[in-house]
Amino acid sequence: MRTTAQKSTTAAGAVGFLVVMELGSGILQGWLNPLFSSIGEHHGVSAASLNWISAAYLLATVLVVPLLSKLGDIHGHKRILMISTAIVAAASVVVALAPNYELFLLGRAIQAPLAVFLPLEFAIVHQRDSERSGRSIGRLVAALTLGATIGGFLAGFVLDATESLSITLLMPAIFMALCVPGIAFFVKESPLRSKGRVDYLGAALLGGGLAALLGGASNLSTWPPLTTALAMVVGIALLVGWVVSARRTEHPLVDLTMLLRGGIGLPIVVAFLYGAQLFGAQAPISVYLRSDPATLGFGFGAAASAAGTMLSIMALAAFLGASFSDRASRLIGGPRSVALGGGLSAIAYVLMILAPGTLVTFAVWLVMAGLGAGLVSGTLPTLVVQRAAVDSVGIASGLYNTARTAAGGVAGALFALLMAALTTPTAAGTRAATELSFHAVWWICAGVCVLFAVAVLFIRQARTTPVDSTTSSSNVDDVLEPAN
Repeated sequence: MRTTAQKSTTAAGAVGFLVVMELGSGILQGWLNPLFSSIGEHHGVSAASLNWISAAYLLATVLVVPLLSKLGDIHGHKRILMISTAIVAAASVVVALAPNYELFLLGRAIQAPLAVFLPLEFAIVHQRDSERSGRSIGRLVAALTLGATIGGFLAGFVLDATESLSITLLMPAIFMALCVPGIAFFVKESPLRSKGRVDYLGAALLGGGLAALLGGASNLSTWPPLTTALAMVVGIALLVGWVVSARRTEHPLVDLTMLLRGGIGLPIVVAFLYGAQLFGAQAPISVYLRSDPATLGFGFGAAASAAGTMLSIMALAAFLGASFSDRASRLIGGPRSVALGGGLSAIAYVLMILAPGTLVTFAVWLVMAGLGAGLVSGTLPTLVVQRAAVDSVGIASGLYNTARTAAGGVAGALFALLMAALTTPTAAGTRAATELSFHAVWWICAGVCVLFAVAVLFIRQARTTPVDSTTSSSNVDDVLEPAN
């Protein structure tokens, strides 16, 4: 029999590996950002068409994340994590070697299981030790945030050094391929399983509904109005059909009782609001930093490298906030920690409007917003998994992740429409952004932060769910250990 110290050592080693893996996941998620223009030149596509690089991935995630999360609850989180990692590695090879843009987008869509890594990892660490899972979740989120920062820097450096887009895009594929045996060795399968089978009809209705609704919302400015309206109507109809089907199915993909009455409904709503302001504000902040004050009357005229450095500083602040999120939760409580993060972000948005100052001053406000985002992202997933049934942590975490990314896609499209409506004509006959358009976005983001900061305080105390009698405490302690 292993001693408690031995169990703690192997468990810590497994969590450490998952942190490294999530660092790589973040690097992959940030890898493409500085490569967009090079991808466009390589495949000969317009700047507008490059929007589909993000859209293809986002729409695919809303299809696969709930399904893979549920499969993890039923068949084992380690098993589905290994399969997902292998799929992402293969898809990354397709992205790197695609001979045309259509195949590139297909590979990008197949990378969607990347978004299920966190929900599966949350489930693994929660079943290992539910009382201390908050610390592990905070570390995973912090690693993801740090990885995204590193990815943006490394991708540009590798491209400059190799002068080959294909070689640059192959780097994440190699890392993901190496993670597959790492999971097999370090991570032991979760001891608990959800009963029943996968609700494939529910998956099709939910995924199709979200994809159609988000597809219409994210293309409001590019699709014809009739096409957009039709897509959104079809999406709503499919989602209504999903609700009806879920109520009649014995083992639905998402237990609506768990969602509405089980305590995770409000945290999911908070996650949606959080994702809307977090992802929706990214592009406006980046554009504002690079706007030339001599021509537009606002902005800082920062070079691409300077703007990248500013955004990286914000991401590092988010990393620090996520790193200290568990300590903050233990001191003031999880909901109050999320509320504190929302309050910091709201203040930062207001200061960006009222006192932008110099580039250094603006960097301070970005750091404040980053710290707030880190506190929320490091704490909110714990509020979700603590309120989910022990055999449904995967699907609950998947809903959290889907809510964030879906909200970000919708907010980005709506903010783009808002900013386009507030442009002003120029002497050259084109239309230019106005400072009011950026301020409008940041006022909305500040209001959304206040809204979820207040809403999170109404989250009920998590109920303690007893571990199934068939699973001993030693089994739960041994969820993560090197496999023989």
